[in-house]
Amino acid sequence: PCFLKDWELHVHFKVHGAGKKNLHGDGLALWYTQERLVPGPVFGSKDNFHGLAIFLDTYPNDEATERVFPYISAMVNNGSLTYDHSKDGRWTELAGCTADLRNQNHDTFLAIRYSRGRLTVMTDVEDKNEWKNCIDIAGVQLPTGYFFGASAGTGDLSDNHDIISMKLFQLMVEHPLEDETVDWTKIEPSVSLLKSPKDNVDDPTGNFRSGPLTGWKVFLLLLCALLGIIVCAVVGAVVFQKRQEWNKHFY
Repeated sequence: PCFLKDWELHVHFKVHGAGKKNLHGDGLALWYTQERLVPGPVFGSKDNFHGLAIFLDTYPNDEATERVFPYISAMVNNGSLTYDHSKDGRWTELAGCTADLRNQNHDTFLAIRYSRGRLTVMTDVEDKNEWKNCIDIAGVQLPTGYFFGASAGTGDLSDNHDIISMKLFQLMVEHPLEDETVDWTKIEPSVSLLKSPKDNVDDPTGNFRSGPLTGWKVFLLLLCALLGIIVCAVVGAVVFQKRQEWNKHFY
């Protein structure tokens, strides 16, 4: 178990196989959970887990999705949430990004950083020897005493999922004095969000926004903008007319 409050995990991995286009699957997962690995349906591990999961999903189960796969996503669970494979975990996803990590001829890496309630996931899959931001979420509460691990799963299609190394680093970070009175092993895994993960919709950039800016929302925005312009024009005309009258009276 890990009893560090602030940590960073570097994972050297490789996903590869002979399948072309979408003829491969399903992907691998990196875990920070209350229990050691228990085999199950979520990329080889159990569902309704307690803790953090980072999914490297290589196969789009939802045919209607606009996402580009492979897709990396994050999920925090207190045991009450179920991962929905048919929707690629969209309803419980906190954030995610597209990453071209499969069948690369160079080394591919992933970094997961957790510090002072902030979860950051970065990738190095382009052979540039530099980290690229993928996920950045504040308000994440994770306890100490959980286990790191990795698993992978395949369905009707297959692939190779290799974990070459996992390196854990302690981050030296100052905490507020009130943190000293907290029993970090008793913290419930949670995330303080302004909106539910179910409100997440696809964004072409691979990130999320709070709702689709289409249809009636666009109409309302345009209507509000038009009304604002009209009000400003009317107020400006009235002010100009009053000023003209005042100037005539004054002279």
